[in-house]
Amino acid sequence: MTGRLVLAGTPIGDVSDASPRLGRVLGTADVVAAEDTRRLRRLTGDLGISLSGRVVSYFEGNERERTPELLEALVAGQTVVVVTDAGMPSVSDPGYRLVAAAIEAEIEVTAVPGPSAVLTALALSGLPVDRFTFEGFLPRKPGERLRRLTELADEPRTMVFFEAPHRLTQSLEAMAEAFGDDRRTAVCRELTKTYEEVKRGPVADLVAWSKDGVRGEITVVVSGADPNKVMTPEDLAREVAVDEEAGTPRKQAISDVAKRFNVPKRTVYDAVLAARDPGK
Repeated sequence: MTGRLVLAGTPIGDVSDASPRLGRVLGTADVVAAEDTRRLRRLTGDLGISLSGRVVSYFEGNERERTPELLEALVAGQTVVVVTDAGMPSVSDPGYRLVAAAIEAEIEVTAVPGPSAVLTALALSGLPVDRFTFEGFLPRKPGERLRRLTELADEPRTMVFFEAPHRLTQSLEAMAEAFGDDRRTAVCRELTKTYEEVKRGPVADLVAWSKDGVRGEITVVVSGADPNKVMTPEDLAREVAVDEEAGTPRKQAISDVAKRFNVPKRTVYDAVLAARDPGK
């Protein structure tokens, strides 16, 4: 008889958000695979839980090597619980590899739902929530980051990103360049914690605000593109410039922008020429 894999959501800030079921699952598991074993011990201490099973580390650096070991425990009939530092395992955290391996081995996979930074930020943002896309962390290199955001410039759904506090200003600046200064944005930090803060406004305003320094866990929510927006020649030229800065040759950038906004290539070409020589 095979075991069971449980993905257990943990509090994103306030420990009292932990469910009674989370405590029961952790206390009875044969193996608990934790992103940070010290944080797990702190959580179980706060909850008054005693772990009866084996605790192993399971983080980005050893996820690939440790997955086969955990799969062996599952095949042997043990219950393996995966927890990360906060939120749901496998969502920008370890877990996906083990889930895929367990499914392939026809092992039961279930979850203990818990708080989600993605959904909490989305709900607090004040932006449309009927359709959204989670984009995780943006690339660290400026060129790759801008290229990714340029690809999302016409995404009509609300977008949710994670970001490190020391890269927030650069990411917001890139969003302003790719999406336009007036794109509605919300920066959510320290959700459910003592110093929770949600800053809302045009992305350009949030760039200025962020330059004073922002600390804590950050989730950024950005409104989708307006499908009814009429592109001016200045808008088209700016889109081409963003694509070029991201590494796309000008001819290809003009063609891409024309397709993106459903306008003739000649219109985009003329807009680029006008931007280069406003006097003509």
